[in-house]
Amino acid sequence: MENTIKGIRNVAIIAHVDHGKTTLVNELLKQGGVFRQNQEVADRVMDSNALERERGITILSKNAALMYGDIKINVVDTPGHADFGGEVERVLKMVDGVLLVVDAFEGTMPQTRFVLQKALELNHKVIIVINKIDRKDARISEVVDEVLELLMDLGASDEQLDSPICYASARQGICSLDPEVLGTDMKPLLDTIIKHIPAPNGNANGSFKMLVSSCEQNDYLGKLAVGKVEQGSCKVNEQLSLVNYHDQGKKINFKVSNIFEYQGLKRVPVTNVTTGDIICISGTEEVTIGDTVTNKDDLTAIPFVKISEPSVEMEFSVNNSPFAGTEGKFCTSRHLRDRLLKEAVKDLSLRVYETDSADTFRVLGRGEMHISILVENMRRDGFEFQVSMPKVIYKEIDGVKCEPIDELIIDVPEDSVGAVISTLGARKGELINMNPRGSRIRLEFHIPSRGLFGYKNQFLTDTRGEGIMNSIFYKYEPYKGAINSRNFGALVAYETGEAVQYGLFNSQERGRLLITPGTKVYGGMVVGINPKAEDIVVNVCKRKQLTNMRASGTDEALRLEPVKALTLEESLEFLAEDELLEVTPVNLRIRKKILDHTMRGRADFKKKNS
Repeated sequence: MENTIKGIRNVAIIAHVDHGKTTLVNELLKQGGVFRQNQEVADRVMDSNALERERGITILSKNAALMYGDIKINVVDTPGHADFGGEVERVLKMVDGVLLVVDAFEGTMPQTRFVLQKALELNHKVIIVINKIDRKDARISEVVDEVLELLMDLGASDEQLDSPICYASARQGICSLDPEVLGTDMKPLLDTIIKHIPAPNGNANGSFKMLVSSCEQNDYLGKLAVGKVEQGSCKVNEQLSLVNYHDQGKKINFKVSNIFEYQGLKRVPVTNVTTGDIICISGTEEVTIGDTVTNKDDLTAIPFVKISEPSVEMEFSVNNSPFAGTEGKFCTSRHLRDRLLKEAVKDLSLRVYETDSADTFRVLGRGEMHISILVENMRRDGFEFQVSMPKVIYKEIDGVKCEPIDELIIDVPEDSVGAVISTLGARKGELINMNPRGSRIRLEFHIPSRGLFGYKNQFLTDTRGEGIMNSIFYKYEPYKGAINSRNFGALVAYETGEAVQYGLFNSQERGRLLITPGTKVYGGMVVGINPKAEDIVVNVCKRKQLTNMRASGTDEALRLEPVKALTLEESLEFLAEDELLEVTPVNLRIRKKILDHTMRGRADFKKKNS
C-alpha cells in the first residue's frame, strides 16, 4: 500500500556549468535558517572540496537539508560539467523533482539538454528557474522560449510543459514569479517547491528498502551508504542485507551501526528513519553505488539507472623515469592498482582495466577533465605515476569503424568567427547553426571528440580570451579521417643534469622554453615548444667554457624569455603519441616514451618507412 510522506520534499538542482546552481543552494540554505544571522558564510559553501573551490566548479554531488515551515526540503547540488554527468544520472534516483536552472543570457546549453532529458526519463516534476535576471544583457523572454522548445524537443508530457517558472538572481538572494519584478527573497521559490514537487511515496509499513546512490568514506565510521528510503523503516543495530548491483546473486548480511539524517550541511545521528527521507547508514565496507539495502525477508533489488558509457581513455603506468621514486609517497604498481580500482567503485562513470603489463592500467572516463581531476587528486594524495595521451574509444557498428562525436557550442565576438570556423573545419568540425547574440555570435558544431584535444589554448588565442566553449557527447558516427591536432614539435633535453642560464639562452632560439634555470632535467625530457612540427634535441645543461683570459666587455648579459608554465590540463593537451606525462606531488614533466635519442631516432625512422 503506497502512502505519501507529506512532511518531506526531495529536490535536485540541475543545470549547465556556471549557470548558478551552487550559489542558488547557498541562498536557499541561508534563507531556510540553516546559518545563524551573524554567521559568516563562504561563497558556494557546498563546494567543500579544495579542488572545487580552486576551479570554481562542482565535481561531486552534495546533500543538504533545510526546514521551511514544518516541511523538510532535502536539496541535492549536482555538477554542471558534462564530464561529471554520471554524478547527475545516479542522484536523480534519490529525488522526486528538479529545479532546472538556466542562465538568463546564455539560455539552454548542451548540459542543460542532457540533465533535463535524464530528469524527464524518470518522470520527475520540473521547476524552471531563470537565473541571473539582473544581468544587463539578460534575454529573459527568449530564454523562456528556448526552455519550452527544449521541453517539446525532448518529448515532455503536457504536465511537464506547464512547469512553473521562477525568475531569480541567486547572487542577490531574490526570486519572483513575475519577470518584471525582482522580488525580495527566495520565498516564492521555496513556496513553489512545496506546492509543485510531490512528497515521496512509499509503503511505510513494508520491508525496508534503500537504493544506494552515492558512497562516502569516513575515517572513524568506515563506508557510508547514501540514498533515499524507498519503503519501510530502519533503526540502529537492525540486521539488514545488501543486494550487490554488479553481482545480483551476491547477498551480504550486516548490522546497521550508525544512521544519519541531513540537517543543513551536517549529518546528524538518529536512532531510526522512515520512508521518503535521504539518509546515510554505516555497517559494511562492501557497499557500492547501485546496491540495494533491504530487509532479509525481501531480497528484491531496486532497478538502478544505466550510467552513460565512457568515451575517452588514458593509460596510467608506474613512473620509470630517471627521477622515479624521488618525489612521491606511493610509487608501486600495487599502490596504483588499489587506488584506481577504489576510484572505479566510487565513480561508476570510470572504468579501470588491467593490461598485458603489470605496471600499466587502462582508465576510461567521460572526458579529459573527468580523468584529469582523478590525476590531480592522486598527485595531491602523494602518488607518483605516468599517464599517456588521451584517446577516444572507437566502436564497430554494423561493421563500420565509428568514433564519438561531440556537440560543441561556442559564443565568440563577431571578429573571431572566421578564425574559429577555419580551425574547427581543419579538425573535422561541421557547422550546424549560427545565431547572433547581441555583439556576439553563437556557433554550433558537430565535431569528433578527438578534434577537441589540445584545442582550448588555440581557441583562447583565436578569440583573444573572450570566447566561451562548451561541449557534450552527441553520438557515434563513422570515422572522419586523420586529424593533425598538434602543429608544433618539442625541444628535448640532451642529458641529465641541472638546466643553466647559458644552456637555456642558446636553446631559446629554437622555440619557447617550459623550464627555468635550476630545473633538474634528464635526457628525453621535453623542455620547450618548437614552432615547427619536429622535435629538436637541445643541451640546456651546457655551461660556458671558462678561460684564464678575459677581455673587458666581452661578456654579454644573458636574458631569457619568459617561460610558459603548463597546468595539468595544458600538459595533457600537449602530449603526442610518443610522449608521457610524469605526474608527482611536486612536478609535472613531459617526457618521450623512448628516452634514448638514438633509439628514438631508429623508432621514428621505422615508423616513417613502415
